Amino acid sequence: MLKKKFPILEFDPNQKALLNPSELVKPINIPNCCIITFFQEIIDKLVKDGKARVIDIETSEMGEHPIYEINDGEKFAMFHCGLGAPLSAALFEYVIALGCKNFIVCGSSGLLDKKLKEFLLIPTSAVRDEGTSYHYLPPSREVAASPKAIETIEKTLKKHNVKYKLSKTWTTDAFYRETPEKISLRKEEGCSTVEMEASALFAVAKFRGVNIGQILYGSDDVSGEEWSNFFHDTHSVRERVFWLAVEAVLSM
Repeated sequence: MLKKKFPILEFDPNQKALLNPSELVKPINIPNCCIITFFQEIIDKLVKDGKARVIDIETSEMGEHPIYEINDGEKFAMFHCGLGAPLSAALFEYVIALGCKNFIVCGSSGLLDKKLKEFLLIPTSAVRDEGTSYHYLPPSREVAASPKAIETIEKTLKKHNVKYKLSKTWTTDAFYRETPEKISLRKEEGCSTVEMEASALFAVAKFRGVNIGQILYGSDDVSGEEWSNFFHDTHSVRERVFWLAVEAVLSM
């Protein structure tokens, strides 16, 4: 392949890498639908209540990363994908190789418009301001979520009369480098939220041929001159977002 000016632009479309998840991970009897969540307290509660059982464990230098099966009338898989694009993508790869096909991500985000605090946000696409996605797709400014997942999430939120907005999200590797100029630029191109994983997860899903969508709520405000957070009043929101995501993924 040709050397580019910047290494991040040297995308190789070859589907076969030196290490391939399908060769390293054996498929198991796992539900087709899976929740990717950042809500550790909800995972802990499901485990404590006996509703979640570990069906597989991935390991890394950080330790163990459990994969759960939940039986709440209908079965679905669930895992915490860590923080940041590289770890999230690697664990996502692992669960795809186990056999899951349909995914909904539920998480929090910074708001680029504080008026959206009262809404749930459904990213239709993500600005690729991280590095992981460039190893899965050719360079481009954005990557889209799966249309099937977006449609299913919309139907679920409408069914429960939940206020929501379709949006564009900004995925970054460096939350300490969200400068005023860069925030302004992202707002100009239509971003409503900022987080650290969406564009990488969307890219992996496209590369592996699985469905993925995401539901976000605003946990903090990065739209003004000073940062402010909403952490004190988001617990009930997180639980609601989680179970809406469950209902949506089970409908896919």
